[in-house]
Amino acid sequence: MSAEAAVLTPGDVQESQPPGGRSGWASLRPLVLRLHFYAGVLIAPFLLVAATTGLLYACSYQTEKIVYADELRVPVGKSELPISRQVAAARQAHPEGTLSAIRPSPEDGATTRVLLSGVPGVGADHTLAVFVDPYTGEVRGALEQYGSTGALPLRTWIDELHRDLHLGEPGRLYSELAASWLWVIASGGLVLWFGRRRARRKVRGTAGRRRTVSLHGSVGIWAATGLFFLSATGLTWSTYAGQSITDLREAIGQTTPTVTASLAAGGEHAEHGASSGAGETRGKDVGLDAVLKAARGERLSNPVEIVPPADASSAYVVRQIQRSWPEKQDSVAVDPATGEVTDVLRFADYPVLAKLTRWGIDAHSGVLFGLVNQIALVAFASCLILLIVWGYRMWWQRGRGASFGRPLPRGAWQNVPAYVLVPLIATVGVLSYFVPLLGIPLAAFLAVDIGLGEIAYRRGERTYVPVG
Repeated sequence: MSAEAAVLTPGDVQESQPPGGRSGWASLRPLVLRLHFYAGVLIAPFLLVAATTGLLYACSYQTEKIVYADELRVPVGKSELPISRQVAAARQAHPEGTLSAIRPSPEDGATTRVLLSGVPGVGADHTLAVFVDPYTGEVRGALEQYGSTGALPLRTWIDELHRDLHLGEPGRLYSELAASWLWVIASGGLVLWFGRRRARRKVRGTAGRRRTVSLHGSVGIWAATGLFFLSATGLTWSTYAGQSITDLREAIGQTTPTVTASLAAGGEHAEHGASSGAGETRGKDVGLDAVLKAARGERLSNPVEIVPPADASSAYVVRQIQRSWPEKQDSVAVDPATGEVTDVLRFADYPVLAKLTRWGIDAHSGVLFGLVNQIALVAFASCLILLIVWGYRMWWQRGRGASFGRPLPRGAWQNVPAYVLVPLIATVGVLSYFVPLLGIPLAAFLAVDIGLGEIAYRRGERTYVPVG
């Protein structure tokens, strides 16, 4: 929401229409004001929803620990049972579905998670997590789990609310729209704030509309870096812009690598029985305990996840799943017939963009720096909510508290020098191609705005040169 566009006085409007001969900031400022104002007014509702649900998600990590304490924590015992016995206990209690992964207890007092896929009543992209006491083999409960961070029902519900409002793929458009425009609105606010006279930035000693402007601008300046970050990382796994980023990474060889789980076709272990589903192989198998031991020999410390072979020609995959700093993302493949490690992939060997993507997503999700990360997200989300509320308040105050103020007049672009306007249009065009939910709404707004402007011009309601 615009700190300036929402509070213009008649004098400000006059100032925002510089003579055709003026150049530089004086000619560009009215265009930035108009874009920032309308982007704030039209996109703010989407941003408000994204900020509110994001705040809830940041809080859900700690809430989850309280709500599901019985499943997540157990009294510390003297020694842990072999992982195979823990899995056997889970399968005895829950024979349904297929074993898809095992997450051994990562620390003293934490339960082991045995993940089952294909369980009736559990979503195709979810698993049923069976929680096992690693010291006694007691099954503590079973809950639906989602995602690589192991989100349980409460966090999963909030995550889906934030991501797509529980509307599925169509609902993801709202969050991508918010992320596509957040950086634009933040950029406009920064430019306008630094373009204001220093005396008009003060909060102390001000009141009414001017105080709201100062609060909006001051908080916006402090929160800008976080808002840029949330926008960029949110686009990373969005539907359309995210695909553009993926295509770019593939083109320059910066995709995230994966450990090779396939054994050589027709090799010495290919005859060890056919597969009856992931985690349910027949023939010679050294077992989970030997596989975990082999992974420990490659310095894969907790927390780890063991994925059984997908078929007779595949290996076990053991990967670290720590997303907090320092990240642990190493992985190995283990031959089920011999227990030998057939491939090793270190996070240190990831391409630069793969590492940055991983860090960015984890920071956006609130796991990279743990509780500190979550507090920071709560702070940024709260700031964004305040900025939106203040923005609408400024717009109302501009109308003297009786109605919303009039928007900025059209035609600001006509005063921008060609040497600034042409590169600006080209840049917007390129960005719109890669970030379509920035370009499409912008094109729609311009079409409507130009149409309304022409109608007003033909009715004699406008005294300046028509746009377009």
